[in-house]
Amino acid sequence: MTNQQYSLGEIDDFLKTEFSIDRYNSSEQGGIYRLSDRPITRLGLALDPWPTLPEWVADNQLDAIWLHRPWKLDLATLPPDTGILFHHLPFDETLTIGDNRILASILGTLGQPEPLGFKQTPDDNGNAYSPRPIGMLFDIVGLEFDALLRDINGLFGGYDRAEAGRCQTNDHIIDRIAVVGAMNDTLIHEAHERQASLYLTGQYRKPAQPAVDATGIAVIAVGHQRSEEWGMRALADVLQSRWPALEVIVPLKEQPVHTLSSKNSR
Repeated sequence: MTNQQYSLGEIDDFLKTEFSIDRYNSSEQGGIYRLSDRPITRLGLALDPWPTLPEWVADNQLDAIWLHRPWKLDLATLPPDTGILFHHLPFDETLTIGDNRILASILGTLGQPEPLGFKQTPDDNGNAYSPRPIGMLFDIVGLEFDALLRDINGLFGGYDRAEAGRCQTNDHIIDRIAVVGAMNDTLIHEAHERQASLYLTGQYRKPAQPAVDATGIAVIAVGHQRSEEWGMRALADVLQSRWPALEVIVPLKEQPVHTLSSKNSR
């Protein structure tokens, strides 16, 4: 076991930067859910609490945990010096399906991704923050749809739905991808107008079907749970890239197929 130790505040400060939490109001930022001065050598990551989480924490000798959704956590079931971090919306928008630069790199972006779609929320005083991208758009070396589908299936450990669409070239080549954390007719049309040949999203939304049919754009929906599991593994990689001596543990039931090796380029 490593002798190098870290503080909960140190990890929290790092994630504030990684997740660019200054773009969110105080209720959305996340951060420290339960403060602790306990030195950290082993950090656990999980999406949600589950009934045997306390046993998992004990069995893995975890000093602190990070949760995506801590709302149903019974704090009394954990040792009082176990620190807890959480991030909900910043995690979703940074490391799942959306403006996710790690994912763009792994999918082979040929340049800096372009933002696609925006959302804007008010700060605590009612003033609007700068708009945040809902997704991104980038070029790749052209691949046949079936080949790219196999890659995405391997990357996420499956997918919920795939439609080959009517590609804009006769050879059915995908060379421009929109990765978007929502699916509606406006976003589908914007992606198509900006020459995307594939719309990659988390959950397939049936009300957007007329836009898919009208544009002929290919669509792959990887599934919300898969995208979160992938993002959690990406977070583990980001943390271990920053602190190689930090041991980061995820529950076996939540580990996706692919292990990342890229570092967030934000």
